[in-house]
Amino acid sequence: MPITLSFREQFALLTIDRPEALNALSFALIAEIGNCLDQVAQSDARALLITGAGEKAFCAGADIVELIGHDMHTHKRGVELGQRTFAKLDTLPIPSVALINGYAFGGGLELALSCTFRLASPNARVGLPEVKLGLIPGYGGTQRLPRVIGEARALDMILTGRTVKADEGLQMGLFNRVAEGDLVEAGIAFAREFSGYSLVALRMARSAVQRALQTTLEQGLQIEADLSTQSYLSADAAEGMRAFADKRPPSFKDR
Repeated sequence: MPITLSFREQFALLTIDRPEALNALSFALIAEIGNCLDQVAQSDARALLITGAGEKAFCAGADIVELIGHDMHTHKRGVELGQRTFAKLDTLPIPSVALINGYAFGGGLELALSCTFRLASPNARVGLPEVKLGLIPGYGGTQRLPRVIGEARALDMILTGRTVKADEGLQMGLFNRVAEGDLVEAGIAFAREFSGYSLVALRMARSAVQRALQTTLEQGLQIEADLSTQSYLSADAAEGMRAFADKRPPSFKDR
């Protein structure tokens, strides 16, 4: 199967398993990713980890051969499928972590940008090289990359199509961390840093930050006030404050 979904401890692990093609994205594979994300949303997992099979690539991007010869309507349907599928990560009820083990170009980087966090191995090489083919990114790269690293750096990457290495990606804020050794184990260790907290609070915090980038500061502060009040009214907030007063670890129930 080109996509495998497994569960380790409290975490879902989605692996793009097409190493012979550097885990390139066909339309069928993108649709299967969407199906797996739907399964994860209904599961008891507390975080999702996404990686690529093998040591060479997270995902080398779209299957270019599959794109050749499409008419305008077919191409647009493909773009919308990619956007719609990756957008499921925005509304996933748990945080997601992209584990970038090698190449992440084009659609591969766009998939990683859709995740909440990005961890990279030292051999990570990422970029949006579509301009070299006379194209532009279509699965969200022009929208998500500037939100992550800023307009100037995003334009530098998109208009030159250049490759960014792990150390530069960390410096510009594209990666949250660069991890040595087994990247899946590093991802699990990273996920443990937040997975014990209330999923209600984590979800509201993510929503507040995401919505902040789409509105004015004044409107964003109102969003924060509303969500902060909602979190205060949750059972987990009551438990968290009681546990603090009692000097004991909280026992969150995600409600």
